[in-house]
Amino acid sequence: MLNFKTWIDADSCPSQLREFLVDEAEKSGFVAVLVANRKILGESSNVRMIVCEQKKDEADNIILEQSEKNDIVVTRDLLFAKRLVEKGVTVFNDRGTKFTKDNIDDRIMERNLSMNLSAIGLGGNKKNQYGQKELKKFIAEFKPELQKHIVAEIYSKNAGNPM
Repeated sequence: MLNFKTWIDADSCPSQLREFLVDEAEKSGFVAVLVANRKILGESSNVRMIVCEQKKDEADNIILEQSEKNDIVVTRDLLFAKRLVEKGVTVFNDRGTKFTKDNIDDRIMERNLSMNLSAIGLGGNKKNQYGQKELKKFIAEFKPELQKHIVAEIYSKNAGNPM
């Protein structure tokens, strides 16, 4: 089993994406940790479920506190993503966008602009659906990052044990 974890901010995570991540954890050997304010699914050798209180940002706080630098987090929350990026954690949204120190502030500004335009009646008719197209884009971006994490972990283990 691999040491790094993939944390899933599961309350707002689309079910198709949760299913993909759980299946991928079983196939690839990493642990998927779903954090939500209700039980979403059962546990297995590679899947953990943390049910938190229904307080604002409780799931975020648990993930922020327990995640480590070489973990991956999947969340829709940009302000939470910024805190994770600052901690050095790899962060994706459910659409496959990887947040970095170079792009997170721009994403937050775009979100704020969109919210402001929507508040004054301009825009805001964007459909928020999640289907196969969005899942495929996530998988295309996530899998290479997953492979980097696996290779980095194997390399770090072997670096300590030369043949």
